[in-house]
Amino acid sequence: MALTMSDVDRFEASRPRLEAIAYRLLGSASEAEDAVQETFLRWQAADVGRIEVPEAWLTKALTNLCLNQLTSARARRETYVGQWLPEPLLAGDPMLGPADTAEQRESVSYAVMALLERLTPNERAVYVLREAFAYSHREIAEILDLTEAASQQIFHRAGRRVAEGKARTEVDEATARRVIEEFLAAATSGRTEPLVRLLTEDVVVVGDGGGKVPARARAVEGSLAVAKFLRGLFKPGKAKQDLTGGSVELHLADANGGPALLAVVDGRVFGVMCLEITAEGIASFHNQVNPDKLERATRQWTAAGDHGEPLVTLF
Repeated sequence: MALTMSDVDRFEASRPRLEAIAYRLLGSASEAEDAVQETFLRWQAADVGRIEVPEAWLTKALTNLCLNQLTSARARRETYVGQWLPEPLLAGDPMLGPADTAEQRESVSYAVMALLERLTPNERAVYVLREAFAYSHREIAEILDLTEAASQQIFHRAGRRVAEGKARTEVDEATARRVIEEFLAAATSGRTEPLVRLLTEDVVVVGDGGGKVPARARAVEGSLAVAKFLRGLFKPGKAKQDLTGGSVELHLADANGGPALLAVVDGRVFGVMCLEITAEGIASFHNQVNPDKLERATRQWTAAGDHGEPLVTLF
Protein backbone atom coordinates (compact mmCIF):
# COMPACT_ATOMS: atom_id res chain seq x y z
CA MET A 1 0.00 0.00 0.00
CA ALA A 2 1.16 3.53 -0.78
CA LEU A 3 2.28 5.56 2.20
CA THR A 4 0.49 8.78 3.02
CA MET A 5 2.46 11.91 3.88
CA SER A 6 1.48 11.30 7.48
CA ASP A 7 3.03 7.83 7.34
CA VAL A 8 6.24 9.23 5.86
CA ASP A 9 6.35 12.01 8.47
CA ARG A 10 5.93 9.46 11.24
CA PHE A 11 8.87 7.48 9.94
CA GLU A 12 11.01 10.60 9.54
CA ALA A 13 10.24 11.59 13.13
CA SER A 14 11.63 8.20 14.20
CA ARG A 15 14.68 8.32 11.93
CA PRO A 16 17.12 9.99 14.41
CA ARG A 17 16.32 7.41 17.10
CA LEU A 18 16.56 4.53 14.62
CA GLU A 19 19.92 5.76 13.30
CA ALA A 20 21.28 6.12 16.84
CA ILE A 21 20.20 2.57 17.70
CA ALA A 22 21.65 1.17 14.48
CA TYR A 23 24.98 2.97 14.98
CA ARG A 24 25.39 1.54 18.48
CA LEU A 25 24.51 -1.92 17.22
CA LEU A 26 26.68 -1.90 14.09
CA GLY A 27 29.53 0.47 14.95
CA SER A 28 29.29 2.00 11.47
CA ALA A 29 27.46 5.16 10.46
CA SER A 30 27.15 4.17 6.81
CA GLU A 31 25.82 0.71 7.70
CA ALA A 32 23.43 2.33 10.18
CA GLU A 33 22.05 4.58 7.45
CA ASP A 34 21.61 1.56 5.16
CA ALA A 35 19.77 -0.36 7.89
CA VAL A 36 17.41 2.55 8.52
CA GLN A 37 16.74 2.90 4.80
CA GLU A 38 15.93 -0.81 4.58
CA THR A 39 13.59 -0.33 7.54
CA PHE A 40 11.82 2.41 5.60
CA LEU A 41 11.37 0.05 2.64
CA ARG A 42 9.77 -2.48 4.98
CA TRP A 43 7.57 0.26 6.42
CA GLN A 44 6.59 1.21 2.89
CA ALA A 45 5.62 -2.40 2.09
CA ALA A 46 3.66 -2.94 5.31
CA ASP A 47 -0.03 -2.41 5.94
CA VAL A 48 0.70 0.63 8.09
CA GLY A 49 -2.93 1.20 9.00
CA ARG A 50 -2.96 -2.08 10.93
CA ILE A 51 0.18 -1.28 12.96
CA GLU A 52 -0.97 -0.24 16.43
CA VAL A 53 2.36 1.12 17.78
CA PRO A 54 4.49 2.30 14.84
CA GLU A 55 7.52 3.19 16.96
CA ALA A 56 7.67 -0.33 18.40
CA TRP A 57 7.18 -1.88 14.96
CA LEU A 58 9.97 0.22 13.47
CA THR A 59 12.35 -0.56 16.35
CA LYS A 60 11.71 -4.27 16.00
CA ALA A 61 12.18 -4.22 12.23
CA LEU A 62 15.41 -2.24 12.52
CA THR A 63 16.82 -4.34 15.36
CA ASN A 64 16.20 -7.59 13.50
CA LEU A 65 17.92 -6.19 10.41
CA CYS A 66 20.90 -5.18 12.54
CA LEU A 67 21.03 -8.59 14.23
CA ASN A 68 21.19 -10.28 10.85
CA GLN A 69 23.92 -7.90 9.79
CA LEU A 70 25.90 -8.45 12.99
CA THR A 71 25.81 -12.20 12.44
CA SER A 72 27.20 -11.86 8.92
CA ALA A 73 29.63 -9.15 10.07
CA ARG A 74 31.24 -11.59 12.49
CA ALA A 75 32.11 -13.84 9.58
CA ARG A 76 33.43 -10.89 7.54
CA ARG A 77 35.59 -9.67 10.40
CA GLU A 78 37.36 -13.00 10.57
CA THR A 79 38.98 -11.99 7.27
CA TYR A 80 39.34 -8.29 8.17
CA VAL A 81 42.95 -7.13 7.95
CA GLY A 82 44.16 -6.34 11.48
CA GLN A 83 42.02 -5.04 14.32
CA TRP A 84 38.44 -3.87 13.75
CA LEU A 85 37.30 -0.67 15.47
CA PRO A 86 34.04 1.30 15.22
CA GLU A 87 33.65 4.39 13.08
CA PRO A 88 34.24 7.46 15.29
CA LEU A 89 31.67 10.26 15.36
CA LEU A 90 32.55 13.84 16.26
CA ALA A 91 30.62 15.97 18.72
CA GLY A 92 27.30 17.19 17.40
CA ASP A 93 26.66 14.23 15.14
CA PRO A 94 22.96 13.37 15.59
CA MET A 95 23.75 9.68 15.21
CA LEU A 96 25.35 9.76 18.67
CA GLY A 97 21.81 9.78 20.00
CA PRO A 98 20.61 10.71 23.49
CA ALA A 99 23.15 11.96 26.04
CA ASP A 100 20.90 12.96 28.91
CA THR A 101 22.17 10.38 31.40
CA ALA A 102 25.60 9.03 32.32
CA GLU A 103 24.54 5.62 31.02
CA GLN A 104 23.58 7.04 27.63
CA ARG A 105 26.82 8.97 27.30
CA GLU A 106 28.92 6.00 28.34
CA SER A 107 27.12 3.59 26.00
CA VAL A 108 28.37 5.49 22.95
CA SER A 109 31.89 6.20 24.26
CA TYR A 110 34.53 4.83 21.96
CA ALA A 111 35.97 2.50 24.59
CA VAL A 112 32.55 0.95 25.29
CA MET A 113 31.71 0.78 21.57
CA ALA A 114 34.88 -1.26 21.11
CA LEU A 115 33.95 -3.47 24.06
CA LEU A 116 30.52 -4.18 22.55
CA GLU A 117 32.34 -6.21 19.91
CA ARG A 118 32.89 -8.85 22.60
CA LEU A 119 29.16 -9.43 22.96
CA THR A 120 26.95 -11.76 20.98
CA PRO A 121 24.44 -10.01 18.70
CA ASN A 122 21.60 -10.66 21.17
CA GLU A 123 23.66 -9.42 24.13
CA ARG A 124 24.57 -6.28 22.21
CA ALA A 125 20.96 -5.58 21.26
CA VAL A 126 19.65 -6.03 24.79
CA TYR A 127 22.45 -3.93 26.27
CA VAL A 128 21.99 -1.07 23.79
CA LEU A 129 18.20 -0.97 24.00
CA ARG A 130 18.20 -1.05 27.79
CA GLU A 131 21.28 1.03 28.66
CA ALA A 132 21.15 3.67 25.95
CA PHE A 133 17.44 3.96 25.18
CA ALA A 134 15.83 2.86 28.46
CA TYR A 135 13.54 0.27 26.90
CA SER A 136 11.87 -1.90 29.52
CA HIS A 137 12.64 -5.60 29.58
CA ARG A 138 9.05 -6.23 28.53
CA GLU A 139 9.55 -4.06 25.43
CA ILE A 140 12.92 -5.66 24.67
CA ALA A 141 11.39 -9.12 25.02
CA GLU A 142 8.76 -8.21 22.42
CA ILE A 143 11.35 -6.74 20.05
CA LEU A 144 13.66 -9.76 20.26
CA ASP A 145 11.02 -12.46 20.77
CA LEU A 146 12.34 -13.34 24.23
CA THR A 147 10.83 -13.70 27.67
CA GLU A 148 11.29 -10.84 30.11
CA ALA A 149 13.38 -13.10 32.33
CA ALA A 150 15.65 -13.96 29.42
CA SER A 151 16.08 -10.27 28.59
CA GLN A 152 17.06 -9.52 32.18
CA GLN A 153 19.55 -12.38 32.26
CA ILE A 154 21.11 -11.34 28.95
CA PHE A 155 21.37 -7.72 30.11
CA HIS A 156 23.14 -8.64 33.36
CA ARG A 157 25.54 -10.94 31.48
CA ALA A 158 26.29 -8.29 28.88
CA GLY A 159 26.75 -5.65 31.58
CA ARG A 160 29.29 -7.81 33.39
CA ARG A 161 31.25 -8.44 30.20
CA VAL A 162 31.37 -4.73 29.37
CA ALA A 163 32.31 -3.80 32.95
CA GLU A 164 35.21 -6.25 32.95
CA GLY A 165 36.89 -4.34 30.14
CA LYS A 166 36.15 -0.81 31.31
CA ALA A 167 38.80 1.46 32.79
CA ARG A 168 38.56 3.29 36.07
CA THR A 169 36.53 6.47 36.51
CA GLU A 170 37.41 8.99 33.86
CA VAL A 171 38.52 12.56 34.58
CA ASP A 172 36.86 15.89 33.82
CA GLU A 173 37.36 17.79 30.57
CA ALA A 174 39.93 20.27 31.91
CA THR A 175 42.08 17.50 33.38
CA ALA A 176 41.80 15.50 30.16
CA ARG A 177 43.08 18.46 28.14
CA ARG A 178 46.04 18.93 30.49
CA VAL A 179 46.91 15.23 30.28
CA ILE A 180 46.70 15.31 26.47
CA GLU A 181 49.01 18.33 26.31
CA GLU A 182 51.48 16.53 28.59
CA PHE A 183 51.12 13.43 26.44
CA LEU A 184 51.93 15.30 23.23
CA ALA A 185 54.97 16.93 24.84
CA ALA A 186 56.18 13.51 25.99
CA ALA A 187 55.36 11.74 22.72
CA THR A 188 57.30 14.29 20.64
CA SER A 189 60.26 14.42 23.03
CA GLY A 190 61.77 11.23 21.62
CA ARG A 191 62.09 9.80 25.12
CA THR A 192 60.25 6.84 26.63
CA GLU A 193 60.32 7.70 30.34
CA PRO A 194 57.98 10.74 30.23
CA LEU A 195 55.42 8.66 28.33
CA VAL A 196 55.53 5.76 30.78
CA ARG A 197 54.70 8.12 33.65
CA LEU A 198 51.47 9.19 31.90
CA LEU A 199 50.19 5.65 31.26
CA THR A 200 48.46 3.08 33.43
CA GLU A 201 50.34 -0.19 33.87
CA ASP A 202 47.76 -2.08 31.81
CA VAL A 203 47.36 0.52 29.06
CA VAL A 204 46.49 -0.79 25.60
CA VAL A 205 46.79 0.57 22.05
CA VAL A 206 44.52 -0.75 19.31
CA GLY A 207 44.72 0.47 15.71
CA ASP A 208 42.44 -0.07 12.71
CA GLY A 209 43.91 0.55 9.27
CA GLY A 210 41.60 -1.83 7.42
CA GLY A 211 44.53 -3.02 5.33
CA LYS A 212 44.67 0.40 3.66
CA VAL A 213 46.88 2.23 6.15
CA PRO A 214 49.61 0.48 8.18
CA ALA A 215 48.44 -0.48 11.68
CA ARG A 216 49.55 -3.10 14.17
CA ALA A 217 47.80 -6.43 13.62
CA ARG A 218 47.66 -7.01 17.37
CA ALA A 219 47.02 -4.71 20.30
CA VAL A 220 50.05 -3.31 22.15
CA GLU A 221 49.75 -3.77 25.92
CA GLY A 222 51.64 -2.57 29.00
CA SER A 223 53.07 0.86 29.79
CA LEU A 224 56.63 0.25 28.56
CA ALA A 225 55.62 -1.47 25.31
CA VAL A 226 53.00 1.22 24.60
CA ALA A 227 55.44 4.04 25.37
CA LYS A 228 57.99 2.60 22.94
CA PHE A 229 55.30 2.17 20.29
CA LEU A 230 54.04 5.74 20.70
CA ARG A 231 57.55 7.14 20.64
CA GLY A 232 58.03 5.49 17.25
CA LEU A 233 54.60 6.60 16.04
CA PHE A 234 55.39 10.26 16.69
CA LYS A 235 58.96 10.13 15.39
CA PRO A 236 59.36 12.12 12.14
CA GLY A 237 60.48 10.30 9.02
CA LYS A 238 60.19 10.35 5.24
CA ALA A 239 58.07 7.18 5.22
CA LYS A 240 55.48 8.91 7.42
CA GLN A 241 55.47 11.99 5.21
CA ASP A 242 54.97 9.82 2.14
CA LEU A 243 52.14 7.97 3.87
CA THR A 244 50.24 11.05 5.05
CA GLY A 245 50.92 13.14 1.96
CA GLY A 246 51.74 16.24 3.98
CA SER A 247 52.19 17.75 7.41
CA VAL A 248 49.91 16.34 10.10
CA GLU A 249 48.10 18.82 12.34
CA LEU A 250 46.89 17.40 15.64
CA HIS A 251 43.72 19.00 17.01
CA LEU A 252 41.97 18.30 20.29
CA ALA A 253 38.44 17.11 19.60
CA ASP A 254 35.50 15.27 21.10
CA ALA A 255 34.73 11.89 19.52
CA ASN A 256 31.92 9.72 20.84
CA GLY A 257 31.66 11.96 23.88
CA GLY A 258 35.29 11.62 24.93
CA PRO A 259 38.70 13.24 24.35
CA ALA A 260 40.35 12.56 21.01
CA LEU A 261 43.18 13.78 18.84
CA LEU A 262 42.34 14.41 15.20
CA ALA A 263 45.18 14.04 12.74
CA VAL A 264 44.33 16.42 9.90
CA VAL A 265 46.20 16.63 6.58
CA ASP A 266 45.18 19.44 4.20
CA GLY A 267 41.71 19.61 5.76
CA ARG A 268 41.17 15.85 5.61
CA VAL A 269 40.89 13.76 8.76
CA PHE A 270 43.67 11.19 8.40
CA GLY A 271 43.19 9.58 11.79
CA VAL A 272 41.25 9.78 15.05
CA MET A 273 42.98 8.77 18.28
CA CYS A 274 40.43 8.27 21.07
CA LEU A 275 41.98 8.36 24.53
CA GLU A 276 40.57 6.86 27.70
CA ILE A 277 41.93 9.05 30.50
CA THR A 278 41.53 8.10 34.16
CA ALA A 279 42.84 9.37 37.47
CA GLU A 280 45.58 6.72 37.24
CA GLY A 281 46.69 7.79 33.76
CA ILE A 282 45.85 7.09 30.13
CA ALA A 283 44.24 3.63 30.03
CA SER A 284 43.74 3.12 26.29
CA PHE A 285 44.32 4.50 22.83
CA HIS A 286 41.99 3.51 20.00
CA ASN A 287 43.43 4.70 16.71
CA GLN A 288 41.13 4.77 13.69
CA VAL A 289 43.07 5.34 10.45
CA ASN A 290 40.99 3.30 8.01
CA PRO A 291 40.03 5.99 5.44
CA ASP A 292 36.68 4.31 4.77
CA LYS A 293 35.70 4.99 8.40
CA LEU A 294 36.82 8.62 8.40
CA GLU A 295 34.77 10.08 5.55
CA ARG A 296 31.93 11.21 7.85
CA ALA A 297 34.41 12.71 10.33
CA THR A 298 36.07 14.63 7.50
CA ARG A 299 32.70 16.00 6.35
CA GLN A 300 31.90 17.09 9.91
CA TRP A 301 35.33 18.63 10.36
CA THR A 302 35.12 20.56 7.10
CA ALA A 303 31.59 21.80 7.79
CA ALA A 304 32.57 23.08 11.24
CA GLY A 305 34.78 25.80 9.75
CA ASP A 306 37.67 27.42 11.63
CA HIS A 307 39.30 25.13 14.20
CA GLY A 308 42.03 27.39 15.47
CA GLU A 309 45.70 26.49 15.77
CA PRO A 310 46.59 22.81 16.11
CA LEU A 311 48.13 21.59 19.35
CA VAL A 312 51.13 20.41 17.40
CA THR A 313 52.19 19.86 13.79
CA LEU A 314 54.08 16.69 12.92
CA PHE A 315 56.41 15.71 10.08
